[in-house]
Amino acid sequence: MLASMVSLSNTTAFQCCNHHHKLLQIRASSAAPGVDLKNLESALAKKDSNAVKEALDQLSEVGWAKRWSSQPYVSRRTTSLRVLTTLGIKNAENLAIPSVRNDAAFLFTVVGTTGFLGVLAGQLPGDWGFFVPYLIGSISLVVLAVGSISPGLLQAAISGFSAVFPDYQERIARHEAAHFLIGYLIGLPILDYSLDIGKEHVNLIDEKLEKLIYSGQLDAKELDRLAVVAMAGLAAEGLQYDKVVGQSADLFTLQRFINRSKPQISKDQQQNLTRWAVLFGGSLIKNNKSLHEALMTAMSNKATVLECIQAIEKAA
Repeated sequence: MLASMVSLSNTTAFQCCNHHHKLLQIRASSAAPGVDLKNLESALAKKDSNAVKEALDQLSEVGWAKRWSSQPYVSRRTTSLRVLTTLGIKNAENLAIPSVRNDAAFLFTVVGTTGFLGVLAGQLPGDWGFFVPYLIGSISLVVLAVGSISPGLLQAAISGFSAVFPDYQERIARHEAAHFLIGYLIGLPILDYSLDIGKEHVNLIDEKLEKLIYSGQLDAKELDRLAVVAMAGLAAEGLQYDKVVGQSADLFTLQRFINRSKPQISKDQQQNLTRWAVLFGGSLIKNNKSLHEALMTAMSNKATVLECIQAIEKAA
């Protein structure tokens, strides 16, 4: 699982200093003379979504937060898989199919390793040659039992194991930066994020939308906005990789929004909404490639939310 939306190593002293110097450069160069970011910084520290939105609106009025809420209007339209392919989405027909790459690799590794060790242990003398293979072989059964009783524990283990894939950390950054960027462009205040494996998320929502979600009163306009943000991570992966790995959480989030909307939409409309949201989100990512890449770098360097916003505006 790479992402979920709505509630994202140790380094040498030189690297820390260098990173701090870079962040100071971002802060100095992206804040225009006379622009005060203290209100925004304070609102982010308090995790007050209304205050964050007000601060960004004020910064937009004075000409600093130019990209904030620059895409406030989204309008759903009929979208085919062919259009997604034309955009550059790879294997568009498989986007809605949850990936089992990491799960399968983890389980095959457990079974393969325990099987190999069991064969070796069988060569031990006496009773050890019987009991040790038996104990090793039971590890696979324990793993399956844990998955049945407590799926969350197994998923945490799979997430940790997934770090062995060379592209996994880059996928997380690309995926979560897409949620962050599209939310920012659409006008949803970002409160925090994490790229930590197993905890990756971007927390972005405002109180008005939160109330509509919990009351099950999302209208079509708000559903469309949230759908684009929810599918942004999937779209970012689809533009870069042949297979999308982190779509499960995104699809779950989108389904949650659909279930909380009125009037309810049909299965065919849900499929079209998903395709359109991928198309719209993917188009925004392609059209703002430099912003997305700058944000990926900032997030990978564990920048604060304020520093991430400054990176976006500087890249713009």
